[in-house]
Amino acid sequence: MRWTVDHSSREALPLQIVACVRHGIASGELAVGEQLPPAAELAVALSVDRNTVLAAYRQLREEGVLEFRRGRGARVASAVAEPAPVTEAAQALVAVARRHGVGRHDLLRLIEKLTPREDGAR
Repeated sequence: MRWTVDHSSREALPLQIVACVRHGIASGELAVGEQLPPAAELAVALSVDRNTVLAAYRQLREEGVLEFRRGRGARVASAVAEPAPVTEAAQALVAVARRHGVGRHDLLRLIEKLTPREDGAR
């Protein structure tokens, strides 16, 4: 499992960790029932405070994505559906692109240009 956080980002660290977990589930890297790293271990790996990881794990538990069991840690409780706001925004973007004659290929190229790669390369 390769998770990273950007300490210079405006996005709060717990939200970045939530995004990493969601991505791991959506990509199949994490399966339902799979145990996540202990908060203390992940905190060291990401160079963040343990409470930062716990905050992310709690948010995911509240959303039903993770479950906690005493002595067993955090496990993936359910698959993650695409976030509704992202889906709605993507649908709106596609509609605007169509109205302005921007084709699929050009739209994808624009998104790739505007989206930083996860590995930091450009």
